Amino acid sequence: MGKENDNVNHPSHYNQGGIECFDVIRAAIGVDGLRKFMLGNAIKYLFRCEHKGQYLDDVKKARFYLDQVIKIHEE
Repeated sequence: MGKENDNVNHPSHYNQGGIECFDVIRAAIGVDGLRKFMLGNAIKYLFRCEHKGQYLDDVKKARFYLDQVIKIHEE
């Protein structure tokens, strides 16, 4: 992932002190837990995309999380 601020693929608020939030989650709950977390987030964004007024951003965020699940399985 690029380090530039991208509100869908790499929000700056998910990286503090050079530590990526997903790395902390992976260390805390393991790879399988991270995969389930990513799937849950994809579902969350798809579930509410019609109701928040940010349809395209939410669908892109769901895609981002699904892409992360794919990357985990390919590792």
